[in-house]
Amino acid sequence: MSSARANANIRYEPDEPCPLPVALGVGVQGIIIGIAPTVLIVALTALAAGQNESYLSWAVFAALIISGIGTALQAAKIGRLGGGHVLIMGATPNFIAISVLAIEEGGPAMLASLIVLSSFFYLALAAWLPLLRRIITPVVSGTVLMLIAAMILPIAFDRLQEVPEGSSLAAGPCVAAVTLIAATMLMLRGPRTWRPWSLLLGIAAGCVAAVPFGLYDFGRLSTASWLGIPASGFPGLDLTPSAGFWALLPMFLIVTLVQVIKGIGDGVVIQQVSRRRPRTTDFRLIQGSTYANGVGVLLSGLTGTPPTTSYSSSTVSLINLTGVSARSAGYAVGGLLVVLAFFPKITSVLISIPSPVMGGFLLVAIGMLFVEGVQTLARAGLDPQKAIVVGLAFSIGLGMQHQNILADLLPSPWGALLGNGMTIGTATAIVLTAFLELTSPRRRRLEVRLDIADLPRIDAFLQEVATQIGWDATATERLRSAGEETLSSLLQPDDAYPAGEVPRLIVVARPEGGTVEMEFLAVFDEENLEDRLAYLDEQTETFDERELSFRLLRHYASSVRHQQYHGLDIVTVQVAR
Repeated sequence: MSSARANANIRYEPDEPCPLPVALGVGVQGIIIGIAPTVLIVALTALAAGQNESYLSWAVFAALIISGIGTALQAAKIGRLGGGHVLIMGATPNFIAISVLAIEEGGPAMLASLIVLSSFFYLALAAWLPLLRRIITPVVSGTVLMLIAAMILPIAFDRLQEVPEGSSLAAGPCVAAVTLIAATMLMLRGPRTWRPWSLLLGIAAGCVAAVPFGLYDFGRLSTASWLGIPASGFPGLDLTPSAGFWALLPMFLIVTLVQVIKGIGDGVVIQQVSRRRPRTTDFRLIQGSTYANGVGVLLSGLTGTPPTTSYSSSTVSLINLTGVSARSAGYAVGGLLVVLAFFPKITSVLISIPSPVMGGFLLVAIGMLFVEGVQTLARAGLDPQKAIVVGLAFSIGLGMQHQNILADLLPSPWGALLGNGMTIGTATAIVLTAFLELTSPRRRRLEVRLDIADLPRIDAFLQEVATQIGWDATATERLRSAGEETLSSLLQPDDAYPAGEVPRLIVVARPEGGTVEMEFLAVFDEENLEDRLAYLDEQTETFDERELSFRLLRHYASSVRHQQYHGLDIVTVQVAR
């Protein structure tokens, strides 16, 4: 990586001290970005499920506090908890459709219980992250994101028609159109400094257009107190799960899975934009960020409000605008969100937003969610096999969403809930991905110690792999050399480990076409091998006896990728024939 790629816009990196006034200034801008979508998503969920004012006020209050706590946890590094970066948290649109189903089936208490169970699954996935990387692929997550967008779309269009009795039939569509046009034009052609605020300005334009039609409810705003806590509305937990509960649980776990995958992507992006000099992703911080997200989901369930997620695109915009990625700014955003929760007058401005404006906002959010799914698939690379997986899973999921053929085959509520398009579509993508994995060329595995004395066993193992797939002497030698240099690059000085504790090394080789992919799984130190390879030419002034191994590995391998997790590091090396 050359110095030309350095991000000179960054004034304060995550671990650099940042003056308090600067951190507070960034915090104020951050809450303006985060508060509106959080309040709107919670309000959309509650109103779409027909909930009363008491629950709505409580859900918004709890969501803001949990968003603030989650944002602060993302900035922290408490053991394995926290991502160590600024990452604004808020309510997620991904759970809107299934949250509405849960509330309609068993009330807010059932929703709370489902979210609590989902949070345990979330935390477990964070711990199992390295083991899921071959089944829960970008193909699966991208497909599910598109299915979620398709599920939310009817809810958005329902909001367009929610107007007071006696209002013009054109009122809802006109107000939604103003919201959409204003937000879209600002996103496409607005000044660069205005673009992060496009959705907020679009919502403001929609509210102004709603006033002549009599759609804006000023009564709620006038009666809201300036300072206070909701007197009631806390739903508690449903400790007597019904058949509907168990039918909805798989859907919640599927969306939770997608949230984990999306959170990983958000963590990667934030690490990339938060530093002056790009560096390889540290997956230990990704796991810490995932744990923090899981804690946020758990708190959401315990308080009975829709789950939270990270607003990565808004956070990236904030960092690019201010040049501040210091963790203290994350603490400032989190603290201010918590404080705002105790000012009902401010949140009531957003709760009072007319339904057609909320529908217009949700249409923009759905479009961005769908595109995010497409981008996830594009990054994965759609070969013919992956294209079939995506096409079949999406078409089955979308078809079942519009025509549930299980509704008449299974008793209520199982037919309606298990025939949900997202459940069937996701199951199709996972089954097909697992089939591709199981029927791919057989992987060979060797377990040794991370010790130069075991090099002959690794060398014999790789030579056997090359012989079985018919590689010539030159290609075989290149494969063996890449294996030797990978081992040499991973080795630490003798005094780096406690006496008698040599880490295990698992070598997995998988032929694929004209290449062999090798995975070296070991307990490794803080140093990232991929960074060493990328910056090797810039660090020649520092002598390291392993430097020759790094250079040779870069010569023999067609690609090298290093992923760091707590307790496990994975170096993936591809060698072409």
